[in-house]
Amino acid sequence: VLKSSKSTSRFSLLMLDLGEFYFEHHSAFYTSKEDGRKVKGSFKICSKSLVFEPESIKEPIVKFSIKDCTKIEEIGFVNTLNPFDEPKGSGCGLVCKQVLEIKKGNEIAPYTSSRRGSQEYEFYFEHGDPEDILHTIHQLHRASQLEKLGDQAAMITAILQSRLARASFNKTRLDFADETACVERAAEMVTALVTNPGHVCVTEYHLFFQPLNSFPDPVLKIKLKEIRRIFKRRHGLRPVGLEVFCTEKDFCSDIYLKFYHSKDRDEVYFYIASQLDNHIVEHTAESFMMQWQRGLISNYDYLLHLNNLADRSCNDLSQYPVFPWVLSDYSSQELDLNNPEFYRDLSKPIGALNPERLERLLERFRDMPMEPKFLYGSHYSSPGYVLFYLVRVAPEHMLCLQNG
Repeated sequence: VLKSSKSTSRFSLLMLDLGEFYFEHHSAFYTSKEDGRKVKGSFKICSKSLVFEPESIKEPIVKFSIKDCTKIEEIGFVNTLNPFDEPKGSGCGLVCKQVLEIKKGNEIAPYTSSRRGSQEYEFYFEHGDPEDILHTIHQLHRASQLEKLGDQAAMITAILQSRLARASFNKTRLDFADETACVERAAEMVTALVTNPGHVCVTEYHLFFQPLNSFPDPVLKIKLKEIRRIFKRRHGLRPVGLEVFCTEKDFCSDIYLKFYHSKDRDEVYFYIASQLDNHIVEHTAESFMMQWQRGLISNYDYLLHLNNLADRSCNDLSQYPVFPWVLSDYSSQELDLNNPEFYRDLSKPIGALNPERLERLLERFRDMPMEPKFLYGSHYSSPGYVLFYLVRVAPEHMLCLQNG
């Protein structure tokens, strides 16, 4: 199953678009145009959107697509206690074509558009320099207006890398006076459908991850002596992933990290591995098969071990654990497990078991006009299939996959 966040905030990274990053937040308020109420909350700047999370759970979270913003400007605010004060820049005025409302009434439901047509919002910041905030938003707006998606992604990546380069791990987070940072690298914490950039720091005692946005917590800390298993992973078909487990049998890890370079991943891996005293010696597929044949491990555990060796993880929906379909008879009242006819032909993939269906697929394959041709139009481990079965336990993940 998918691990849920411990954060008490209603905001979630799953509210962002796929591949979007959450950069920073500021305490702010806006005045409701309906009844003049002052709505306080958190103004969040993301790579493709602006999100305002009100303090009151009765108010919906509002999301503005930066691409749909037609006007972004600094606004003045007069201190009502002294009407003779000159206006000073302390806010951000937005005009957006569409505003999405999320968790209206604090219910997990499809996102709704508040009203059609351009809508105006004025946000006033309680802290922070409005000029710097507006500079960041304008920079992201320029990226959103580029014609090619590749150019947009490249500019956002450059902005992210610049932020990571300017920041570093906060050494005051270390627990002991004699604790030193041995390895520090930029990385992203991976969870299902989302990643969160930050800094990894490994000391003699701990593995730390400090998110760039301090969300959901300012720092995640794992004691090295509690780590039982550590694996190198492929993420996005690149050898840049690292998954850490503090338990022996739980298939959901304590942290999954994605580095920007494989050499950074390898350096962190070898340092942590050299410090482990209580780690479990990993087995090969053959040794797991021997344990399974002798009845030392269950079918379930055996298949989980094989998934683990194949780089599959609950944190990566494109490589989610799979369990093979092995039976062919689903109509008999009793199953004779000693009868070979009750099992499917494991020499063929699922899509080739039905001869008529296979012939139709081959005919379609031969008639395809353009390269690259493909036989099957989908894959059994795609995020869509996984979340179809997990929609009741992970509804927000499904909303994220379907863009709300």
